Amino acid sequence: MPRIFAALLSAWLIAAPDPAAAQARVKENVVYGMYSGLALLMDVHYPEEPNGHGVLYIRGSGFHAPLGLDAQPLKAARNERMTSLLDAGYTVFAINHRAAPRFRYPAAHQDAVRAMRFVRHHAQDFGIDADRIGAVGSSSGGTLALALGVIDDFPPATDASAVGNTSSKAQAVVALAPPTDLALMINSWEGAVDLVASYMGAPVYSDTGEGGLETELELDYRMASPISHVDRDDAPCLLIHGDADLVVPFTQSEAFADAMQDAEGAVQLLRVPGAGHRLPTGADGPEAMQLLKAMTDWLDLHLIR
Repeated sequence: MPRIFAALLSAWLIAAPDPAAAQARVKENVVYGMYSGLALLMDVHYPEEPNGHGVLYIRGSGFHAPLGLDAQPLKAARNERMTSLLDAGYTVFAINHRAAPRFRYPAAHQDAVRAMRFVRHHAQDFGIDADRIGAVGSSSGGTLALALGVIDDFPPATDASAVGNTSSKAQAVVALAPPTDLALMINSWEGAVDLVASYMGAPVYSDTGEGGLETELELDYRMASPISHVDRDDAPCLLIHGDADLVVPFTQSEAFADAMQDAEGAVQLLRVPGAGHRLPTGADGPEAMQLLKAMTDWLDLHLIR
């Protein structure tokens, strides 16, 4: 029994990438960080014909994940977006992150940052360019992907390791139906109060306005919202959003794109007429295939030079 346990533990605590795993196509449960003994995990998906570039992939979850030993991980099975990235030659790093109700802001943001730093620090081992790494996310995952593109660099906090001092900045971002202003999300639909407030700790309704005093909660909302960090040095951002989205209003992407344009940053907003929060997938026909191609074309344009 001890030998079995040791073998399982060794397989679980994979601390560093192994390029030979490319032959297996997927390396599961790579530990990209630890939080109070809790392992932060990613799956590394290797393409058949690598182009030498990597993409951090963050699924949408409403910043929430179920509790329990049998809970489905956020980095679960490959989907059509990931397949499109792999077919284009990108090595895809699909991550788990801490989530509500157990963890609140800035947990998920910190984990996305840690994941990017880990991938960049080990880029040579993964066979990718450390200087040009993309981020792709949908819904709340899009918020985290945008954060990696617009926040110049998160402070290392208490992590003084080599990984902790590596840049967390993405060089290109694709965000699908992302919340970009979490304070405005509170007023978008009834369920947003529960989801956003649960992650942020409490709902916020006030607006301090010019010259007003910002509360700690309002500051958290501002810091968690990608739109608050926009400037001309941000990574090029592609946003794809349905104009009939009742979960995350299309205006969230519109406002972000407008802010990027005002800052003279590189941005494109693809409006999907009649689409809700669930954007078309490859199985939905030519329109979906065009969206997938737009995603890979954007990354090709800004990562492969």
